[in-house]
Amino acid sequence: MFDNLSYKLDRAFKTLKGQGQITEVNVATTVKEIRRALVDADVNFKVAKEVTDKIKQEALGRDVLISVSPGQLLIKITQEELSKMMGEKQEDINIQGSPSTILISGLQGSGKTTFTGKLANRLKKQGKQVLVAACDIYRPAAIDQLKVLGEQIGVEVYAEPDNKNAVEIAGNAIKYAKNNGKSVVIIDTAGRLAVDETMMQEIEALKKALNPSETLFVVDSMTGQDAVNTAKTFNERLNFDGV
Repeated sequence: MFDNLSYKLDRAFKTLKGQGQITEVNVATTVKEIRRALVDADVNFKVAKEVTDKIKQEALGRDVLISVSPGQLLIKITQEELSKMMGEKQEDINIQGSPSTILISGLQGSGKTTFTGKLANRLKKQGKQVLVAACDIYRPAAIDQLKVLGEQIGVEVYAEPDNKNAVEIAGNAIKYAKNNGKSVVIIDTAGRLAVDETMMQEIEALKKALNPSETLFVVDSMTGQDAVNTAKTFNERLNFDGV
């Protein structure tokens, strides 16, 4: 996907080859090709339009040095705007509370459990005493998967296989963490669909009961343009802190 995007962006910039100055016409033509390349790469159309509108505005508003070609300028501006779109700086996980609680949410099959393991491993390497709580009460293999991951990275996993109340399991996990010197509890939840009202109510109940320091939404990078709509739907219910 990225190779194809790179190829199409390169082709878009070639429309400026040999042109001596920035004009509204050549910028509009190039920006149109950039937008098409982004949409073809599964970037949401609204996002692609917003980015390319900013590129156009920046390009027409800058003075071009004699030593800089229009193509070089557009490449620089495009790189800057794409970086802004992706996030210019890395935000640290908010670790507050005793213990700090991180709620993991997302669609079915989005990789939440695997992400939970990676996050637990990262926090452990930072010196945190991590506990992972298995709160997926619908998928029997979820507990086993977490335990395998926990053993691989040396992180304890809290589970109640016979308990079918996710809120209760999470609450008990936090009590266990307090009694056993854990500084961070990561709550791995069941994958759900935004249209499944019962399961959306469950994740809302978890957030209300736990008041987590971080609520994270996990999404598969291959989801494509629908990821924006899905994230928006979840965010309206959870007001999550990061993706």
